[in-house]
Amino acid sequence: MEEYPEEMRSPPVSLVSVVGCSELHSSISTHLHSLDPPINTLALPDLSKVSLLLPPPKPNPVPGDSSAPPPAGILKRDWLLKHRTKVPAVVAALISSDRVSGDPAQWLELCSEIDNLKGLIRGRNIKLVLVVVHSNSNEEISEDQMVAVRKRAEVDAKYLLTFYTDDGSQSKQSLDRLGSVFAELAGIYYRDEGRRIKARIERKTSNPTDFNIRYSFKVAVYAEFRRDWVEALRFYEDAYHTLREVIAGASTRLSAIQRLVEIKTVAEQLHFKISTLLLHGGKILEAVTWFRQHNASYRKLKGAPESIFLHWEWMSRQFLVFAELLETSSAAIQSISPLTIGTSERPLTEWEFQPAHYYQLAAHYLKEKRSSLDFAVSMSEGEIDYSAESVAPSSYLGQFARLIEQGDTFVMQPLTDEEYMRFAISEGKRFQDSFEIIALLKKSCESYNNLKVRRMASFCGFQMAREYYAVGDFSNAKLLFDDIASLYRQEGWVTLLWEVLGYLREGSRKHCKVKEFIEYSFEMAALPISADTGIQSFRFEESGPAGPATLQQRETIHKEVFGLVSEKLGLASIENGDDLKVCDDNPLHLEIDLVSPLRLVLLASVAFHEQIIKPGKSTMVTLSLLSQLPLNFEIDQLEVQFNQSHCNFVIMDAQKPHVASLADGQSGRRRETAPSLQLSTNKWLRLTYDIKSDQSGKLECISVIAKMGPHFTICCRAESPASMDDLPLWKFEDRVVTHPTRDPALAFSGQRATQVEEPDPEVDLTLDANGPALIGESFIVPVTVTSKGHEVNSGELKINLVDVRGGGLFSPRDAELSTDSHHVELLGISGSEGEDESQLNTDEIKKIQKSFGLVSVPNLKSGDSWSCKLEIKWYRPKPVMLYVSLGYSPDNNESNTQKVNVHKSLQIEGKNAITISHRLMLPFRRYPLLLSRTKPVPDSDQSVSMPSNETSVLVVSAKNCSEVPLQLLSLSIEGDDNDDTERSRSVHGGEDLLHPALLVPGEEFKKVHTVTSEMNSSKLKLGNVCLRWRRNSGTREQAGSAALVLTNHRLPDVNLESSPLVVSLECPPYAILGDPFTYFVKIQNQTELLQEAKISLADAQSFVISGSHSDTVYILPKSEHMISFKLVPLSSGAQQLPRFTLTAVRYSTGFQPSIAASTIFVFPSQPHFKMVAVGDERKESVVAE
Repeated sequence: MEEYPEEMRSPPVSLVSVVGCSELHSSISTHLHSLDPPINTLALPDLSKVSLLLPPPKPNPVPGDSSAPPPAGILKRDWLLKHRTKVPAVVAALISSDRVSGDPAQWLELCSEIDNLKGLIRGRNIKLVLVVVHSNSNEEISEDQMVAVRKRAEVDAKYLLTFYTDDGSQSKQSLDRLGSVFAELAGIYYRDEGRRIKARIERKTSNPTDFNIRYSFKVAVYAEFRRDWVEALRFYEDAYHTLREVIAGASTRLSAIQRLVEIKTVAEQLHFKISTLLLHGGKILEAVTWFRQHNASYRKLKGAPESIFLHWEWMSRQFLVFAELLETSSAAIQSISPLTIGTSERPLTEWEFQPAHYYQLAAHYLKEKRSSLDFAVSMSEGEIDYSAESVAPSSYLGQFARLIEQGDTFVMQPLTDEEYMRFAISEGKRFQDSFEIIALLKKSCESYNNLKVRRMASFCGFQMAREYYAVGDFSNAKLLFDDIASLYRQEGWVTLLWEVLGYLREGSRKHCKVKEFIEYSFEMAALPISADTGIQSFRFEESGPAGPATLQQRETIHKEVFGLVSEKLGLASIENGDDLKVCDDNPLHLEIDLVSPLRLVLLASVAFHEQIIKPGKSTMVTLSLLSQLPLNFEIDQLEVQFNQSHCNFVIMDAQKPHVASLADGQSGRRRETAPSLQLSTNKWLRLTYDIKSDQSGKLECISVIAKMGPHFTICCRAESPASMDDLPLWKFEDRVVTHPTRDPALAFSGQRATQVEEPDPEVDLTLDANGPALIGESFIVPVTVTSKGHEVNSGELKINLVDVRGGGLFSPRDAELSTDSHHVELLGISGSEGEDESQLNTDEIKKIQKSFGLVSVPNLKSGDSWSCKLEIKWYRPKPVMLYVSLGYSPDNNESNTQKVNVHKSLQIEGKNAITISHRLMLPFRRYPLLLSRTKPVPDSDQSVSMPSNETSVLVVSAKNCSEVPLQLLSLSIEGDDNDDTERSRSVHGGEDLLHPALLVPGEEFKKVHTVTSEMNSSKLKLGNVCLRWRRNSGTREQAGSAALVLTNHRLPDVNLESSPLVVSLECPPYAILGDPFTYFVKIQNQTELLQEAKISLADAQSFVISGSHSDTVYILPKSEHMISFKLVPLSSGAQQLPRFTLTAVRYSTGFQPSIAASTIFVFPSQPHFKMVAVGDERKESVVAE
């Protein structure tokens, strides 16, 4: 479509001319271009130059004049361009207001220019507009002057306009008014011109046919100027149908070839206009139907035989242009469903709505043009390269003439048909049609691929690949051929695949690619083409370089390729002139896997007769080979390869003893013979042999290598009969299907792999564990390896720790807090007692990780034993499964990699050994008033509170919660190691343990400490409880050998709180029946305020009380108040003192002493105590934050 001029490819736009006041031309043109539809402008600086714009008109031919010469052509080539760019519909004269209202000389000059302008447009029907330009809105022209100007120009009053340039709003209004007038007058002009031409068409019988076509074309163009698409379409169709009448007389003219070229060129332009209007109007179905009629009308109008290439070129251009037009309307095409529209004999198909279809046919007709042009070139005589520089398009569309220089001018001389043909052939030779064909086919292929139509895309791709092949671009051709061949293999299109492979095979031969040539040759020879096929390719009546797809041709290729691999034949190459050979310098090896197309050539099936075998025991294996090559062929040698290389063996043909020389370098391998290694078409060659393996594990046949000739091998991937796929191309062929093995059961269940069991181990592996593992201790697990028949060589001991519950031995949450994030860890592996250090060096312990260990075991003779100890540590209570695997070789032969494995497992429960708890108490019979205890605040810190500057009692308890007795070595409270803050408290404990304390399961050990805060702060850090213990093993010697374990327990922080009041109770440690004693209550005010307190003392049956039972006292700031009572005990034994209650009025709270603090023991008489000295009390002071 790019070949068409711009005036053809876009709808015509109205043209107006603006004369005078050149400073306004830019703004007027910009405004007119922004209109819908836009208007083009021609500008002249002043009225004196208007003659350059409108040359004198040519006289029109008189209709019906018989003496007039016949028309020289149908359509003038530049008529449409002239009316779009040179002939305006409206002329606007821009006149300055100074010239209208100026002196008489200016007025006379203006009148002369207006008269000249009227004379130029008279007889042309061009409309005239006068525009008086005001540079200032205050300027006014009298009504008489404006009437005089209008009468002088002979225009209506509405076509005399005023244009203001100074004010923005008035200037915009002036432009809008000017644009509306231009659009109105242009529409009138093109309507009047159309009517004038229609009047000529009505006298059709008196006009030559060429004129009628021309008139209809002009009327349609004028209708397009007015955007009347319906009328334009109708007159284009009239011109097109009238053109058919000219065809009948074209052959009777002297220049019949050129006349036919002119008719087709005009038909092409009319068809393009009609198709464009239909498609842009959304009439997709009508456009496709119209193109079909256009194609049917001119497809057989070929012309003279020597000019037929011009016809095919014209046909190709029709399909190309229509495809491009369809692409511009692709959005509308997508919404159209495939309807059966068209004639009853031939309805429209879905493909006729797709641009890909037309691109494909455009390439097809361009091929026809190339073939016809080659024939015309070969048949032409004399000088073919006619001087193209002297031939140019004439003034009529579709005509050519020779330019002849006569003096200072050039004259167009018509061409004869012979001259024109020489020119056309010369022009045709200048272009490379192959590249244009490739471009068209590429567009078609891409469009089909976008539509997911792979078969049509492959068809176009094949045509494109042939073009690449024809121009010598084999690399691009091969890419396309390989892709197409893959689809044809999947679809099973044998004949089409034959043709594609023929091109690939021939291209490989030309470029000296031996391996690819043999691969394509083998595949072609194995295609399912029988003797009665004889199908020729339907593409352009060609069969490709491989010839017809017949059985005879298959046999020819078979003989050719086997002659090449047997080094009896060499094929000439085109690229470098060398022969294709398979020799010592150029050996060849082919690989055939499970998806290779060469499975047709050689298919290898391997089946073990047993699925499980004992090591060292032989079993049978059947090797079956199948080929679809058309002729019998012999294999010189077969090599069967397994994953265990010592099982590989070679099969030789018993009838060919001389081929033993082919097995050079294979003297150490096992050799077998076969009666014959000849393969027939579609007949299994079955070979059965015994095989054994001493190595446990999977024994699998990997591949079978067939050797044919000294330098050619084919490696086939071994396949199992039970899972072997059919040959895709031969699946539906009429052939006898047999099993790869004689036993049908083995054919359905046979596998190319078998399992070799491990030999029974003659080594014991023993694991032992003494009770459960305790958190924090290094738990020892003895491992013993005892040989009871086998020697242990290259032994390795693998240790794995696995969580029984499946949660894993690693805690991501704990990893953020501590480096010991594993719950259970393998610390190390130590040798047996008395073992020399050299026997367990760093080389022997290969690898130890958190939950995995690998240890080398020394070589052991039969009856020897070896042991080691696994050291495992638990950080969290968790059950763990310990897996220990021993792998060893019973033979001392390094070449034997056979391993025997022994597995043992042991579940070990990890438990807590000791539970540590604590309790914080106030001093005996001393009660500080803590407001946080009496009035708890919601959502506040719930930690324990203690009074500041007071001594409190801390009791730490350690309880044995395990199942074994423990020895408690020490219990202390220590500060944090990184505590660098000021000392804030003192902790004093009791005496250290002189001897280890024995804790039986369930028993609890307690130790009392005193805590004193030494500075004013809100928090008190008590520190960590450090408990040292070990497992009790019975005797003192065994207990001493047990590892010591340190258990840390962090004590929570304590809130410090100032107590406003402190109540202390003082009385003797015991009382004597009937003897009075004094009971003191001391109230201490630690604030700067006067405190009011209400006290009360309840009666007690066991005591006689002397003193106030209820009273209110006032305690001065920073002072204390003492209250005393006299009590006489009346009963012996543990007695409750009278209950004392204090209420602090300021804090609205009160408290009572505890029952334990209110208890006193009354002796019936004076007791006698014997005091014994125990020793100096030892104190422990630990400072922490």
